[in-house]
Amino acid sequence: MAASTRNQESPWRAGWESARLLFWPGLVLQATALSLVLAYYFLPAAHGFFAQIAAWREAGGFFFSALSTSLCGGLLPFLYLRWNPVTRAAHPWSHLIFFILFWAWKGIEVDLLYRGLSRLFGTEAVFLTVAAKVLFDQLVYNPFYATSASQLSFAWKDAGFRWGPVIADVRAGRWYQRRIIPVQFAVWCVWGPTVSCVYALPSVLQIPLFNVVLCFWSLLFASIMSRQNTTK
Repeated sequence: MAASTRNQESPWRAGWESARLLFWPGLVLQATALSLVLAYYFLPAAHGFFAQIAAWREAGGFFFSALSTSLCGGLLPFLYLRWNPVTRAAHPWSHLIFFILFWAWKGIEVDLLYRGLSRLFGTEAVFLTVAAKVLFDQLVYNPFYATSASQLSFAWKDAGFRWGPVIADVRAGRWYQRRIIPVQFAVWCVWGPTVSCVYALPSVLQIPLFNVVLCFWSLLFASIMSRQNTTK
């Protein structure tokens, strides 16, 4: 009975451990996002910079979202993982295509999410609108789709692009508790406050701010998945 209780509690302890380990890195990312929002609203000297970013975003549309997200979430983090001797062996060059394509798709996906939320709740940067978008993002989109899809994709990559081990892990039971809850805690820890900053900006600047934070989050997510692989 005691062993069973410990097993049932382990996903929550793992989730808390992930959140605890990410506290300081997450705080840095959140401070970066908040600084950019404050610069947009209160630093006139930065207006030209934000206007240029907005112009690129408007002109590029979904292509801008795919390209910038694959760069910030895929290429740059992968190059760091390859450069770092500790993580180099786990990230061969063959994984580069996965990183680029996965995050390019996520860029389009998140762009669609932001556009949809703007249609659903409006585009004004007021408290109720921002709060509604944050709640949908963190309590619907992430726990019911995004976190699971990302975990499965990275598990497939880490299994040598074979679905057999991934399916076996899902069939082993309590997959959501074992694999998703720890990651979801980390998502809430880092992205809960961060998306509040994202949704406080005009729609054309939301993807660029998302990408600034994503560059570092991609490294943290890869680290979480590596820790999960050691506990299989």
